[in-house]
Amino acid sequence: MLLTGLLLVAAVLLGRVDLIVLAAPFALGTAYALRNRPTELPRVWVSVDEGHLVEGGELVGRVSVGNPDATPYDVAVLRTRVSPWLRIDRATLAGGAVSGRSGDRRSVTDRPFVTSVDPDTAVDLELTGTALRWGRHPFGPAGARVAAAQGLLVSRAVIAEPVVNPVYPKTEPFEAVNAMPRAAGLVGAHHSRRAGEGGELAGVRVFAPGDRLRRIDWRVSLRARQLHVAATLSDRDAEVVVLLDVLAEAGRSGGIAGKATVLDTTVRAAAAIAEHYLHRGDRVALLEYGPNARRLRPATGRRQYLTVLEWLLDVKAQHSPHEPYDQVFGSQLLSADALVVVLTPLLEERSAQMLARLARSGRFVVAVDTLPADLSPPKDRGWAEVAYRLWRLDRDTMIAQLREHGVPVVPWAGAGSLDQVLRDVARLATAPRVGGR
Repeated sequence: MLLTGLLLVAAVLLGRVDLIVLAAPFALGTAYALRNRPTELPRVWVSVDEGHLVEGGELVGRVSVGNPDATPYDVAVLRTRVSPWLRIDRATLAGGAVSGRSGDRRSVTDRPFVTSVDPDTAVDLELTGTALRWGRHPFGPAGARVAAAQGLLVSRAVIAEPVVNPVYPKTEPFEAVNAMPRAAGLVGAHHSRRAGEGGELAGVRVFAPGDRLRRIDWRVSLRARQLHVAATLSDRDAEVVVLLDVLAEAGRSGGIAGKATVLDTTVRAAAAIAEHYLHRGDRVALLEYGPNARRLRPATGRRQYLTVLEWLLDVKAQHSPHEPYDQVFGSQLLSADALVVVLTPLLEERSAQMLARLARSGRFVVAVDTLPADLSPPKDRGWAEVAYRLWRLDRDTMIAQLREHGVPVVPWAGAGSLDQVLRDVARLATAPRVGGR
């Protein structure tokens, strides 16, 4: 159009007819191209496949551009952004595939995708990849610009809001011994110290009114010439409180296949512990030791497990100069019979003081050390390495003092991490108290 206008102006000023003849094809071509102009902007939306996406699982997302107009779009250019923890490996657009090299996200997500869109249709850009880390990760935003009338008309950019995609922590296969300090419920899988209808033999006693006839031990009864019954211990459920220390973070996360930070270990361990005990019918509650003091009430079943996973997605490391103990550990929040599993990196003295208070209050506490074992010391020259070694010695001393006060501290190592500790805690809980205390 600019060239046509220049030729017509030159023809008028110079009085040359040949310039008008030269401009005529351009003018006719422009008029023909503009005979049908789109009146509607393109529609853009973002979606992801619904499902239980776990770390390391396959992600499938789509960016769609639609043409609500009766005029076709000659060219539609799509761009999208994706969270760095969602690695896109392959993109498919309108039947054609574009593949990215392994580990090179820019080869797929940062390039524009070009297609044409017919009237009253939509074209999907399908992105397939891998979820690298737990959390709520945005898929998008996505934008599109279209051109029509043989490229003479270009629309403004239309932006679609991102979709938040939850990625749940991967739970390692975790097993623990069937040892609980106290079983407080009415029914369950743990043997309590109370007599009742269970499968654990507690001894033989004289028959009393209300005893079931099938419990009669005829061999002992014939020998003693008096009816005796086999006494059993009741099977009860237990309450497990998983306490997450979120006052500090350390390390650099490498996703599911790389190094783990304190928060990565904490969240994955909490999910594994909750899954194990909920599968056995126990009640599980979650608490945060931090400024927000979030809490998930104890419950059982698969619904509680799904709630636990959703709750863990919002865990964040938050430093606070204030002491969060009173607002987290009131007498109405922690049951006296509960087993408290504290996931803590022990990077702050307040965390150790919190563990000591829980132990002094008479609760059964197990501390799980979530500090990465491969945490590298600072590389700065000078006194940095010496300071790091002193900090390590101070931390080891703090852990030794906690153990002296009756708080077992064990590093998280997946399945079997808590076996010996749970045995020791259960044995201490059933041991006779000196002096009647």
